[in-house]
Amino acid sequence: MNGKIIIANWKMNLPILSEWGKIKGLDGVEIVICPPFTHIGTLTKLLKGRNIKLGSQDCFWENQGAYTGEISPLMLKNLGVEYVIVGHSERRNYFSETDEMIAKKTKAVIENGLTPILCIGETLEQRKRGLAKEIIKKQLERDLKNSKFLILNSKFRNHIVIAYEPVWAIGTGNYCQPKEALEMIKFIKYFLNSKFHILKSRVIYGGSVDSKNIRDFLKYPEIEGALVGGASIKIKEFQKIINEVSKPTKTKSAPK
Repeated sequence: MNGKIIIANWKMNLPILSEWGKIKGLDGVEIVICPPFTHIGTLTKLLKGRNIKLGSQDCFWENQGAYTGEISPLMLKNLGVEYVIVGHSERRNYFSETDEMIAKKTKAVIENGLTPILCIGETLEQRKRGLAKEIIKKQLERDLKNSKFLILNSKFRNHIVIAYEPVWAIGTGNYCQPKEALEMIKFIKYFLNSKFHILKSRVIYGGSVDSKNIRDFLKYPEIEGALVGGASIKIKEFQKIINEVSKPTKTKSAPK
């Protein structure tokens, strides 16, 4: 499973930070931890030399200014952050973030040399009505519209991660069936190629991922990693997830 990326989204939780100095990365698999802002500095020291990268759970779309309570991509870069989650469904839902706001954030993240982890996904009602692909298409069109020319620029080309996270699967334990996730991820890759000429961006799955089901998703080459929420907070469980990715498996091609 070399080449996969595993991203931990701690959300607004406080694990015992001292334990995370013992986390073991994996050659050939990229590990990213996205803690609350207050823990970034501490983790920079704890994870030094462990081949594990830092991400942020959000950012603003300006580098500086009168924006009380916000943090900019430039500030995050100066802290050693390399990835930024944008457009998570919890931010769309609880904080009324629009696609226009997410498009601004995505552009700002790329311009500062960081990699956006753009989250997209449909609700259960939308899926039942057969609108899942249409919703995904609209989100990608709107969220990437400000970044189209940046993405085509050789300096930034393919500089993005797309996380398919069906809203109905996040934090519910009702994870999307791997074949259903695969179908959506294949659609996302096709749309990115046809609309934005993005050929090599990584498309990953998120939504109730844990050590018991991670291999069911990552056995498909097209699913290039996972965004892990609740299961990433406990170091033993997250280490199990990393270890599961390291186990040899037969390469399984996607069904046509």
